[in-house]
Amino acid sequence: MKAHVNIGSNLGNSRSLIERAVAGIALLCDDDCVKVSDIIESEPWGFESANRFLNVGVEIETHLDAEALLARLIEVQDSICDASHRDAEGGYADREIDVDLIFLGDLVMPGEGMWRRAADGETGHSGVIVPHPRMHLRGFVLRPVAQLSPDWVHPVLRLTASEMFRALNES
Repeated sequence: MKAHVNIGSNLGNSRSLIERAVAGIALLCDDDCVKVSDIIESEPWGFESANRFLNVGVEIETHLDAEALLARLIEVQDSICDASHRDAEGGYADREIDVDLIFLGDLVMPGEGMWRRAADGETGHSGVIVPHPRMHLRGFVLRPVAQLSPDWVHPVLRLTASEMFRALNES
């Protein structure tokens, strides 16, 4: 199944850290097929910081289920830097590396209802949520998805990656 992962960094040698994360994710492939998007530079999303982010999207084919894939992605992230991505108040913070599972095929977990609540900002949910509940709001996620899989259809919103990216840029 096709999985899309977003990698971001805004501390340290971001390019090198992202390359390490891509190499770790490549080990999770069913074959040697790894697609990596162009690097995108962006402002921090959801918090204030003088440090801009570098982001890439990575697509792999994997036989892993969502829980196993997320666990392996967290292992890749923590092998590079296991520092928290949250500040003392629970808000977003600068980070050396962040690895997020954006989608896994057309899988919806834990379900459309929970996805909608998560997209509305409800907190306190743990576990795997795919597709990522805020992907449609983040250009640094949508641009790589649209580059690598422009015709992928969001299983809840029923829009292609290209349509979501275009809509975000028009707003």
